[in-house]
This record gives sequence, C-alpha cells and structure tokens, in this order.
Amino acid sequence: MERRRTVLLADMNAFYASVEQALNPSLRNRPIIVCGDPSRRHGIVLAASYEAKEYGVETGMPVFEAKRLCPPAELVPPRMATYLRVSSQIVDILHQFSPLVEPFSVDEAFVELTGCEKLFGDGIQAARRIKERILRETGIRCSVGVGPNKLLAKMAAEMKKPDGLTVLTERDVPKRLWPLPVIRLFGVGPRISRHLQRMGIRTIGDLAQADPAMLERRFGIIGRVLHCSARGVDSSPVDPCSLDKNRSIGHQFTLPRDYTKVSDLRTVLRELAEEVAARARKAGYTGRTVSLTLRSFDFGSVHRSLTLSEPTNIGRKVFEAAEVLLRRHWDHRPVRLIGITLSNLSSDRVMQLDLFGKREREQRLAEAIDAIRNRFGTTSIFWARSLTGASVFVDRAGKIGGHRI
Repeated sequence: MERRRTVLLADMNAFYASVEQALNPSLRNRPIIVCGDPSRRHGIVLAASYEAKEYGVETGMPVFEAKRLCPPAELVPPRMATYLRVSSQIVDILHQFSPLVEPFSVDEAFVELTGCEKLFGDGIQAARRIKERILRETGIRCSVGVGPNKLLAKMAAEMKKPDGLTVLTERDVPKRLWPLPVIRLFGVGPRISRHLQRMGIRTIGDLAQADPAMLERRFGIIGRVLHCSARGVDSSPVDPCSLDKNRSIGHQFTLPRDYTKVSDLRTVLRELAEEVAARARKAGYTGRTVSLTLRSFDFGSVHRSLTLSEPTNIGRKVFEAAEVLLRRHWDHRPVRLIGITLSNLSSDRVMQLDLFGKREREQRLAEAIDAIRNRFGTTSIFWARSLTGASVFVDRAGKIGGHRI
C-alpha cells in the first residue's frame, strides 16, 4: 500500500523587507519598502514590510504610489547578495529536517518529511520546529503549509500570513478550496483565469466539476493538470535537484535614461555579458545560445537569439554574440531596457581545447577575475569602459551586493 506523504512549504514572509528588518534593528516594526532608485527609473516596490502593507502597499507598485499610500515608509535599496545568502542559510536549516528539500524561489522551499516522522514528529510538530529554528537563526518569520502533496502544501501556506501554520488534507478540498475564486488555485494565472471565467468557471469548485476532456480540448494537457489540481491531486515529487535543471541564465536592466547611441548600448551589453558569464561559471554551466532583449521608450520589444558553434561561459564571447544581434535587429528607437540571456546550457566539466591554448588562457583569466571579485568585491576589478557615463556597472553592483567604488 502506498505510504501517505507529508510535504510542507516554508514561505518567508515579505522576505526582502524581513531580511532588512532582521539585520537592522532600527527598521523593525516600521513600514519599509525595498525598491529601486526612482530617480533612475527603477522605482518599483520589490518588497514591503507588513507594516507598509497595512497602508495598501503591494509588490510591483510604483514607488511614488506606495509613498502616497504610506508617507512614513522608509525606502531601502535592494541587496540581492544578502538575500541570497540568507535564503541559502534557510535551505541549510531545512536540510537538517529532510534530505528532500526543493527550493521553489528565493523565499520558498518544499520539504518532504515522509519517513522522518519518528525524528521530528508529524507535519505540524515539524513545521513548528522549523519555524522556530528559522526565526531564531535568521530573525525571519515564515508561513508554513502542510499537506499530502506539493500543491496542497503551497495552497495551505498562502492561507495565513504572516507567521501562519496551516494544514490542508484531501478531505479539506471541497470545503476550504472549492469556494475560492479560480485564480487562487496554484498554477492559474490572470490569462487562464480570464479564459475560464468566459467558460463560466469562476471558482475552484467549478473547475473541479468541469469535464476534463473539455478542458483538455481547450487548454491541452494543462487542462487535465488544472482539473486534477482543483481536486487536490498532485503526484509531483519534491526534487532536490530541481535547480540543476535550469535552462537559462540571464539579466535585464532598466536603463537610467533612454539610450540612443550604439556605443552606450555596447557598454551596457559588455557589462551584462560579463555578469551573465560569471553566473554561468559559478553555477558550472556553459551555454550555446545567446539572446538579446530590447525594450524601446514606447514599450515595443525585440527579442532575438543566436546559437554559437560551441558552448561558452566567457563574457567576451557572450558580448560578441549580443553585439551581432544588436547590429542586426536594433531599429534605432531609444532603448529603455536591455537584457542578455545564455541558454542551451550544459555542464562546464568538459571543454574543447584549441590548438594554441587561447581558450584555456581566457578561461583562467575569467576565473582569476572571479576570485578577485569574490575576495574584494564586485567593483574591485572592471573594464575601463565602465568609467563612462553610459555604464550601469556600479548601479548593478550595488543591487547584487558588490562593494561600491
């Protein structure tokens, strides 16, 4: 007989803001907004403390609107490296309760406790111990959902925030989930929700009672999946290797002003290419496909890709491919956002050497630069073009936690 599973989802509450409050006692119990610099067109709320949320501040809201709703809020610039470090610390704590831990995002992770009950108690007991450990060691409060599968654990975690602990079983589904609007179902976004509404499916219960064959005709296999989800059915495993299946590594950046010169765009492209390549090296990947994203002042977008003859994680090669795409596809409209993505990834454990060793020397140089930056900070070594007015290097280094010049 199949063993009943115990899965929980740990969801850090208002994560970026909670990290700032945990590290800076003067910010505790105060409304704070983690956001970009409004003067450089990065004025979007990345996270708001619950004190700020009480005023109606929401993630993704323009900062000027957030400040109008919550005048006493303090604006805090993001520190991505710090958030990633705390996230890694939390994952390490979760690994002490089970080997099956699947990070779902920077502030969420699934834990499969099946078979660990004699060590840590049932799902509720283990969840309480996890919440206490995370709070004691990081200062972060989290909401935990407990269920027989990932879907119900995720839905449970969303039911009580902040600092909640909720259990959902299959028996709870008709009473507690079916009356909810269909958009509240995990996996249903605004677009699918609109389609379902037009079909007369307004609640999760409506979706559960719908004809699965009809849903499959309308949405393909995802229709069957949504029907199962609405009934609380989910057989997906907690996969500790999920992050090893990344299909791309990329960065995009809203520019401080509209860029109209190719020389300025080339400067930003070089900086982003180096950043993407460094991330690929750190993760142990090389990639064959380079993609360029451009968004113009009128929000028109261009997204084009180029596949290389061999995989790389060297910034120069990523930049050269992106530069080719820029020359071919930029229509010279002023650019407000630019991005580079490296995809078609593979392990960097095998590298094809060239006859004169140039590729090997370039690899050693890149790794030496990585070592210097790891020890002395992101801005300890950089390209001379990053001293020009077009550069976004220092601004990005501040956001990811590098030392400023």
